[in-house]
Amino acid sequence: MNTAPWDAFLTDQDRAVFAAGGYGRRAELGERPALLVIDVTYGFCGDRPEPILESVKRWRSSCGERAWEALPHVGRLIETAHRRDVPVVYTRGAPRRADGFDRGRWADKNARQAADTPRVDEFVAEIAPQERDLVIEKRKPSAFFGTTLISHLVSLRVDTLVVCGTTTSGCVRATVTDAFSYDYRVAVATEATFDRGEASHAMALFDLDMKYANVTPVEQIIGYFDALR
Repeated sequence: MNTAPWDAFLTDQDRAVFAAGGYGRRAELGERPALLVIDVTYGFCGDRPEPILESVKRWRSSCGERAWEALPHVGRLIETAHRRDVPVVYTRGAPRRADGFDRGRWADKNARQAADTPRVDEFVAEIAPQERDLVIEKRKPSAFFGTTLISHLVSLRVDTLVVCGTTTSGCVRATVTDAFSYDYRVAVATEATFDRGEASHAMALFDLDMKYANVTPVEQIIGYFDALR
C-alpha cells in the first residue's frame, strides 16, 4: 500500500480528528491549468547533489540532496506542460540592494542573510525556463504578494494551478494558500516539492492536502495534463 509523506508523523488522534471533521476530500481540477515552479534556484538546491549539512555551508538555504532527488520530477512536469501547451510560470527572489534595505523582515529570523552568493536566485540549469515561460520575481514567500502573477493568470483564463518547487513549508505553502484564497483549484506535486526539514515538508503537505489542495503524485498530474482537451 502506498504511504503518504506525512504517515510517519501523524498520531492516531490526528487521523481521527481530521477524518471526523470531513477534511481531505479530493477536489475536481479544472480544464485550464498552469504549472507553477516555485524557487527552484541554486540558493535552495545548492550547485550539486550532496548531503544537506555540507551544502548549507556554502548555500545557507539549501535543501541538499532532497532538492536533487526532486529535480527530475520537476523536469518531467515542465516537459509535459510544454508538450500540452500548459503555461509554465517560474518564481524566484527579486534582485536585492547591496545595503539590504529592501529585505524587509527576512534578517530578523536568519543570522546568515549576508552569506548569499551572487547565484542564489539563478535557476538550476536542469530545469531553467525557456523563452515561452513566464518568470515572476518576488520578495516575500507567496508568489502572489506584490507581483503581477494574478494578472497573468486572469489573462490566460487559468482555473487551476499545479504547484511544485520549494520550500514546501514556506513559499509553496504561502503560494498555495493564496491561490486557494483567490478560488483557484490547486494540486501540489508530491515528489516535485521539497524542503530542508523532513518533518516540515511532510506536515506542510498534510495540511495543504487536508484543507487547500490535492497533494498528488507526479504520474497522476502528468495523466491529468495528457487528458486535457
